[in-house]
Amino acid sequence: MDRGVSDEPLLVVSGLSRRFGGVVALDGVDLSVRAGEVLGIIGPNGSGKSTLVNCISGFVRPTGGSVRFRGRAITHLAPHRVAALGLTRTFQTLRPFHRLPAYQNLVVPLSSPRVRRLEGGRGRGHRGERDAQAIDILEELGFERDSRVPYQVASQLPTGHLKRLELARCIALRPQVILCDEIFSGLSPSEIASLVPLLGKLTEQGIALVMIEHRLRALFQVAGRVMALDRGRKIVEGGPRAVVEHPAVREAYLGLEEVPS
Repeated sequence: MDRGVSDEPLLVVSGLSRRFGGVVALDGVDLSVRAGEVLGIIGPNGSGKSTLVNCISGFVRPTGGSVRFRGRAITHLAPHRVAALGLTRTFQTLRPFHRLPAYQNLVVPLSSPRVRRLEGGRGRGHRGERDAQAIDILEELGFERDSRVPYQVASQLPTGHLKRLELARCIALRPQVILCDEIFSGLSPSEIASLVPLLGKLTEQGIALVMIEHRLRALFQVAGRVMALDRGRKIVEGGPRAVVEHPAVREAYLGLEEVPS
């Protein structure tokens, strides 16, 4: 799935650390990801996965290390500024605009300065144009425009639909990197099977995905490279099979989750 991967990394994380009082949540983590690449991040609960994504996306300030996106230092930027540069994220705890229809959840990112800038300052000033574009994006993610789903209030949507809506909001910002925090969590096998090819289409467009996942079998269908964390440290990185067969990974997961063989 990693088609069109560039030689130069879009995102480079160097020596990233984060302490919460006396607790070391991240301890000198390095990673990089290129255009069109899928990097999976695995590890047991408490290994630092969510803290890593929160530090990269600006929601938590690191206590050490650096984050660079397209060669620019973004280590201490606020989340909205990180997103405006083209690095977006989904959330493990879903955060839609609950009272708005699904398609209107996309109007805010479609009206953002980033999208206007990418459109040469023209923007999408006409409300009808923005609405149409929102529905187009939802249709690309499997919601037929003639169905009820794009027009349903977000609070009425099931988890599987909300996961796609979360991804659609990222796509509306025209990102170059999407950080996916357990996007397969809570989904049925059939919902995962239908989402996998959609993620593939994003990488074909050159979008890089950094995916935190506990659903390892699903992750290994899309990730060309995987890194494993334990107690805030990177313990191994490489191809999915090599990582999952590493003794330190099996020890970290022992008794917590089945590790695919």
